[in-house]
Amino acid sequence: MDFKGILVVDFGGQYNQLIARRVREANVYCEIVSYSKCLDRVKESRPEGIIFTGGPASVYEEGAPTLPKELFEMGIPVLGICYGAQLMAHVLGGEVVSPDYKEYGRVKLLQGGDAASKDCSSLLYKDIAPDSICWMSHTDYIKQVPEGFVVSSYTDNCPTASMEHVEKKLYAVQFHPEVHHTPFGQDLLKNFLYNVCGCEPTWTMANFARTKIEEIKKIVGDKKVLCALSGGVDSSVAAVLVHQAIGDNLTCIFVDHGLLRKDEGDQVMEVYGKQFHMKIKRVNAQQRFLSKLAGISDPETKRKIIGTEFIRVFEEESKKLYEEEGGIDFLLQGTIYPDVVESGTGEAAVIKSHHNVGGLPEDMKMELLEPLRLLFKDEVRKVGEEIGIASELVWRQPFPGPGLAIRCLGEITEEKLAIIRESDAILREEVRLNGLEREIWQYFTVLPNIRSVGVMGDFRTYDYTVGIRAVTSVDGMTSDWARIPYDVLEKISNRIVNEVKGVNRIVYDVTSKPPSTIEWE
Repeated sequence: MDFKGILVVDFGGQYNQLIARRVREANVYCEIVSYSKCLDRVKESRPEGIIFTGGPASVYEEGAPTLPKELFEMGIPVLGICYGAQLMAHVLGGEVVSPDYKEYGRVKLLQGGDAASKDCSSLLYKDIAPDSICWMSHTDYIKQVPEGFVVSSYTDNCPTASMEHVEKKLYAVQFHPEVHHTPFGQDLLKNFLYNVCGCEPTWTMANFARTKIEEIKKIVGDKKVLCALSGGVDSSVAAVLVHQAIGDNLTCIFVDHGLLRKDEGDQVMEVYGKQFHMKIKRVNAQQRFLSKLAGISDPETKRKIIGTEFIRVFEEESKKLYEEEGGIDFLLQGTIYPDVVESGTGEAAVIKSHHNVGGLPEDMKMELLEPLRLLFKDEVRKVGEEIGIASELVWRQPFPGPGLAIRCLGEITEEKLAIIRESDAILREEVRLNGLEREIWQYFTVLPNIRSVGVMGDFRTYDYTVGIRAVTSVDGMTSDWARIPYDVLEKISNRIVNEVKGVNRIVYDVTSKPPSTIEWE
C-alpha cells in the first residue's frame, strides 16, 4: 500500500517532532517511525520520501543505531540530518570521524564543493542564497563522502556540511534545517519535499476535518460516545468534531473540580452546551476536591490527589450514565500525536480497544475513539477554527491539569483560590487590552505562600504577595521572560493591589527556562 507522505525516521534526536512539524507546515503529511521499524514500514507503505533525524550516538560506536544498505537502493528519496547524514555516509562507504574541535551554534554555510566553486545547482539549495547562516550541533563529521556523492556545501570547520547523490535522490545535511536558527531551513525542506520527492501540498486542516467527520460517522454509526470534557483545547476540539459527526449520540461529562480560572466552568457550559448544543453533564465537585487537598502542601502530592480524585468522580458519573443509556460503545479522548510518539507506539489508527483508560471500571466495555491522534497541537488549534470554535478559545493559554492548585503554593484554601483567580483575570484582561496576547506565549499569576508588611491608607497590612509569570517561547521546551512594557506592568500591579482583597505586593518573575520551569510547581 503506497503511503502519500514522508516517513521521519527517529534516531533519538531531540528535534524529531520538530522535523515532523516542519514537514506538516509545508502541507505534506508525515509520520514518525523508530529506526528499528523503518525498513519493514518502508517496504509495506512505499512513502514518497524519508527523512532521518539526528541522534546522540556516533555511527562507529558499538550498538549505534543503523540501517541496512538495502534501504538506500529502493529508489525512495532520502534526506539525512546530522546523525542521519553521518549514518548515510557510513553505511554507503564514506568516512565519519571525530575531530578535536566541535561545531555548535550559528555558522556561515558556503555552497559548493570547495572555496573555488561556490555556485551550486543542487535542488536542495534552489533559490537559497549561496552564503547563509545555519545551526550546527555535532561532534563528528563526514570526512570522506561515499562513491557517487558530491559535496554541496561546507563551513570553515566542516568540509562536508551537505552531500548528495542526485541519481539516487540521496541527500544529507550536517546542520539542522528544522530549527529557527537556520533561517533558510524551511525553504530547504520544501525543496526536498516538492522538488526531490514530488510531494503535493495537500495536507490541510480543512481537508482533515472534513475527512475525519465522515470517518467518524462510518465508525460510530448510531452508537453512543462518552467524553470527559475539560474545557482544554484537545478535549474540546475532539468533542466538537465528533458532535458534528454524530450529534446527540455524544454525551460529555465535565468534572468541575473548582480549580479552574475565573468563570471558566460557566464558559465551558455556555460555549459547548448552549452555542454548540452538546449534551453536557456538569459535576460540581469543588468541595470534594478541596476536602481531599486540605492540609496538603507538597506539589507532587497535590497532583496525585487531584488526578486520583478526578478519575474517581469520572468513574462514578460515567457508571451512572452507562446504566441510564443502557450501555455506551465508545470513549472519546483528545490524544494528540506527541502522546502517540512519546508512548513509543507510533500507530496512527483512530480506534483501538479500551484497556481501563481513565480508570473506568472493567465491566464498562468501550472502545477508544481518538480522532486527533495524528495531529500536533498547532494543527489541533487549526482544526478547532475550521469547525467553528472561536479563535480566543482554540488559542487559549496552556493550562495544567491540576489547575490553580499548582499556582497556589502551599496549602490550598478557598481564600487563596479567590486571590489567584481574581489576579489572574486582571492580568489576562490587561494583556488583551494592550494587544499582547499573541506576543506572550504564556502568562499567569502565582500565589507564593508569602505574606509581607505593607501600608494602605493609614493602616499597616500583612497580606499576600502575588507573582506574575509571563514568557516568550516557541514550543515551551525553553522560554525567556516576556518584556512587558513598564506602564502595562504598573497598571496590572495597581489593579491587583486595589481590586483583589488580601494582596499588598506584586513581583515579576524574570527567570528563563532553564534554569527555572515555566510553572512554579
